[in-house]
Amino acid sequence: MNVEETIAAVATPPGRGGIAVIRISGPQVQQAMFAVLNKKLMPRAALFCDFLDENQEVMDQGIALFFPAPASFTGEDVLELQGHGGPVIADHLLRRLFLLGIRLAKPGEFTERAFLNNKMDLIQAESVADLINASSLQAACAALHSLQGDFSRLIYRLVESLIELRVYIEAALDFPEEEIDFLKEPILIEKTKNLIQELEMILSQAKQGVLLQEGMTVVIAGHPNAGKSTLLNALSKKDVAIVTDIPGTTRDVLRQEIQIEGLPVHIVDTAGLRLSQDKIEQEGVRRAKEEIKKADQLLWIVDITKKEKEMPAFDFEYTAPLTIVYNKIDLIGEKQKILNLGNRTEIYLSAKLNLGMDLLQTYLKNAVGYVGDEGKFTARTRHIFALKQAQINLKQALFFLKEENHGELIAEELRHAQQHLNGITGEFSNEDLLGRIFSSFCVGK
Repeated sequence: MNVEETIAAVATPPGRGGIAVIRISGPQVQQAMFAVLNKKLMPRAALFCDFLDENQEVMDQGIALFFPAPASFTGEDVLELQGHGGPVIADHLLRRLFLLGIRLAKPGEFTERAFLNNKMDLIQAESVADLINASSLQAACAALHSLQGDFSRLIYRLVESLIELRVYIEAALDFPEEEIDFLKEPILIEKTKNLIQELEMILSQAKQGVLLQEGMTVVIAGHPNAGKSTLLNALSKKDVAIVTDIPGTTRDVLRQEIQIEGLPVHIVDTAGLRLSQDKIEQEGVRRAKEEIKKADQLLWIVDITKKEKEMPAFDFEYTAPLTIVYNKIDLIGEKQKILNLGNRTEIYLSAKLNLGMDLLQTYLKNAVGYVGDEGKFTARTRHIFALKQAQINLKQALFFLKEENHGELIAEELRHAQQHLNGITGEFSNEDLLGRIFSSFCVGK
């Protein structure tokens, strides 16, 4: 990224609307201000004015706002032009800026500049996208907590404690001639145990944050006419899928997103698995097997009136926990219930009559360890990975303290632990990681 360049983009969604906001950031902002507005703006004061083209003709009217560096979102001079929401007008205004040597911003480039200019750390930068993409109120609130620094403060506090421990260890290594072996001090073991305990608490909360952000994918599979599409409709509480008594009605993959107490659940309904000469149905079965491979939870739906015939033959690959759902219990007078049999769970319900659906939803929530309101901030899979790596390093350092007493090995494990934690906030990062993160943002953010 060349921060000497000035960037611009439409920050509002594409299409027609009440207004279109164009954001400009960089060293040429004041030049653009004079060229387009023909006036100098007071900082952070909204002004209604004309937007002028290269011939000084009025091409639109709207609100202009100027945020001088460093008191802006990006830490650079920022100008926002709020004009009418037609795409033609917005494009015309962008072309005017491009003639001034300003270029179109890449996805996430404004937020990336905010990160590079120390306006926010990497966790906060990611939470900007999480807040925009939140699919539930709980997820939005958690993303806002991350944006306000709740997650970051936990990591910084952990790193500070880790640095204190590292300083003590490094000092002991620097003075080996001393008669006292500082590495055998019981306080070191106690401090390391406290670090591990604190990290595990953060890891537990971060897992909840990942669930709020990413949710889980539940794949509904089974033989034809077991009631898979009826179950999808019951979970969605609307007629998403066509339901008939003709086997093989569903031939493609149907997707629907629901929420269980704020937890996003991506429901995937698949074609019934059976041998068929129909090429369309064969393709549906192939796609079903592909979705099964990607599931977080796999529900195998069984028509309880044909129980012996419809148990899964397991002629497909899967890694997700398998739950047997016995459907149509109303036809034989069976009660709604859930059975934990050790190696698998069985749920008895009637999707058509909405019997036992609450049991299923509670089971899905509990299966991934979702605890609802206790999710304080959003997190991502990379955060979980980094925390787990740091956990491994700290436990190894504790082992060396207890058993081996090798100061150099202890110091190395603690150094790696800090490196993983710094990678979460972005203090230690590489360009490839930043590229992957910010490229997933929308243009204009």
